[in-house]
Amino acid sequence: MHPMLNIAVRAARSAGTIIARGFESQDSLETQVKGDNDFVTRIDKEAEQAIIAKIQQSYPTHSFVGEEGGLIEGDDADFKWIIDPLDGTTNFIKGIPHFCVSIALMHKGRLEQAVVFDPIRGDLFTSTRGSGAQLNGYRIRTTKAKGIEGTVLSTAFPFKDKTSFPQALESFSTIFKQAGDIRRTGSAALDLAYVAAGRFDGYWEAGLKPWDMAAGYLLVQESGGLVTDFNGGNDHMKSGDIVAGSPKVVRDIVSVLKK
Repeated sequence: MHPMLNIAVRAARSAGTIIARGFESQDSLETQVKGDNDFVTRIDKEAEQAIIAKIQQSYPTHSFVGEEGGLIEGDDADFKWIIDPLDGTTNFIKGIPHFCVSIALMHKGRLEQAVVFDPIRGDLFTSTRGSGAQLNGYRIRTTKAKGIEGTVLSTAFPFKDKTSFPQALESFSTIFKQAGDIRRTGSAALDLAYVAAGRFDGYWEAGLKPWDMAAGYLLVQESGGLVTDFNGGNDHMKSGDIVAGSPKVVRDIVSVLKK
């Protein structure tokens, strides 16, 4: 395992311990509202602090951008860790055991390391650029679906800004009629990891932040999948609109979203 990936795994497991303990103590959770239908708990913040502290022990000059703490500029701006300490906070709050820790390392603007860790199931998804993607140490690959017919896909609706729901529903309806079935799980990072592992054939979502998709993006790429924006381009990290899956599935989803 690459040394930087090893540190990322340790950081993810440290955060996972905090999250798992918090999940067992639902009655003591303190929830704050960040925005419309957007919540944060003390567990989110404690987990992010644990991740940063663990990484800084080995790389004190690196920079960080996290969902809760924002940008922390280190002396070495070439290395930037992109962190979502608890992706799927609403699931966590409601006692639904589907959420994860997401950590990615970007070097000079290119993603190099990725970890997505599900602390409830113990699923550890990892990837180093050029070395493939793994689940609990075993190589994973995206599916070889030849189109969206008969596939199981994943997506999400714009719950923070419901004014765009009609357009999202129209795209959903068109894709649903062609696909086998569609899931809506509540964790973008796990959706992407599941695509990388072949559990989902494809995935699309609008309005994500870099910490939602960075680690999952590399996982899908390194497992043989394709990642694009809604126009089939490479602007997903900026636009927040992402499509991922086996190449032919992505092709079919993009053909619908373009319209």
